[in-house]
Amino acid sequence: MHAPFPGGTGAASDRTVPRLDRLPARAKGGAIHVVIECPRGSRNKLKYDPELEAFTLSRPLVLGVAYPYDWGFVPSTHAPDGDPLDAMVLLDAPTHPGAVITCRPLGVLVITQRRERDPGRERNDRVVAVPEHGPRWQHARALPKRWRDELERFFLAAVFLEGKDLRVEGWRGARAAERLVDEAARAFERAGG
Repeated sequence: MHAPFPGGTGAASDRTVPRLDRLPARAKGGAIHVVIECPRGSRNKLKYDPELEAFTLSRPLVLGVAYPYDWGFVPSTHAPDGDPLDAMVLLDAPTHPGAVITCRPLGVLVITQRRERDPGRERNDRVVAVPEHGPRWQHARALPKRWRDELERFFLAAVFLEGKDLRVEGWRGARAAERLVDEAARAFERAGG
């Protein structure tokens, strides 16, 4: 489903813009797309609402906590928690909500949390990626332990008062992240993508 292109008159207003959650999960060449919801430094959690086709305020983060890097999702994916697959993009400066970045995954932080609707736990993993064309990250193949530890602490702090009972289950490498994206893309298609 496409929405009319906002604004303008004549031919430009007749164009359609695809919904951000339905962009392809992968770019030509195999890299992944990440749609940014929260730019680096944001103290608010924004969430893309496909029905409104807009970014909405989900909640403010806990006092003193801000996103250390750009945060968003891999479009056309369906993670076990029912949302698109979460992703953090390591950039030196913030972008903005709605930016689409072509990325290469470095790894995945495996997380479980309390289910919202029924008893038990569910996976809510986070892919950590770098821009495909970022010169500083060209040769990066994994995150240093200190960065992994700090990211774990950020994710725990960000939901501290949310009742999610977040548990870090460990880190997996780039291949596991790639497989996770592919599994979530297949789940999206099975759900009627």
